Amino acid sequence: MRQIILDTETTGLDPNQGHRIIEVAAVEMVNRRLTGNHLHRYVNPDRDIDAGAMQVHGITPEFLQDKPRFADVAQEFVDFIQGAELIIHNAPFDVGFLNMELRLLAMKPLPNWCDGVIDTLAMAKALRPGQRNNLDALCKFFGVDNTARTLHGALVDCELLAAVYLALTRGQESLSIGLETRSEEAGRTAARARPKPVLLRASAEEQGIHDSVLEAISKDSKGACLWNALPLAVDAPAHQGGNG
Repeated sequence: MRQIILDTETTGLDPNQGHRIIEVAAVEMVNRRLTGNHLHRYVNPDRDIDAGAMQVHGITPEFLQDKPRFADVAQEFVDFIQGAELIIHNAPFDVGFLNMELRLLAMKPLPNWCDGVIDTLAMAKALRPGQRNNLDALCKFFGVDNTARTLHGALVDCELLAAVYLALTRGQESLSIGLETRSEEAGRTAARARPKPVLLRASAEEQGIHDSVLEAISKDSKGACLWNALPLAVDAPAHQGGNG
């Protein structure tokens, strides 16, 4: 199963007010293992960045002046996430911005490129209702080392979120493994318990009765008895018995 842990940084909070993406990161995970394959791009938004947003991620307009526009990285981005399940913390925020960027380029929205979205914030709220469930709080709760996270950054946040997601879903993985193990053990037990068939040969008396019945059938059917046409050894009639 291919999954992509995804995060963005933006100029502000609302794409409907003209705010844009300035950083996008996507980290690949296959069968719950990070592959080392990732996509990370800074993007020039051609607009100012809110002071509050800069305090969060530390990215300045000056740093972004020589960076590509989203139009320059959009195809690379959708190619990277193509067909994968996306894992995002507070998914409506990032999905809203990505859909706006794609819409500005007359490209199809995010659901057309990926195989669904998992919101880890919603998962965490269900697990820890009434508690802080931002990424830092979840790292602390699950024992994930986030000391390198002095500011929000899309790539480092993706790597931390990958560890948090694996911790959030570890119980599901254990349940799945447990069911598979029990199924395998049950199969081995059944194989060991299955009795071997016992070969029972007909006695002379039983063979005589058998021959008499076949002779009567052959006479009544004018020689059309199917049993006599079978390639059976005449001297070894037998039947098998057992428990099924």
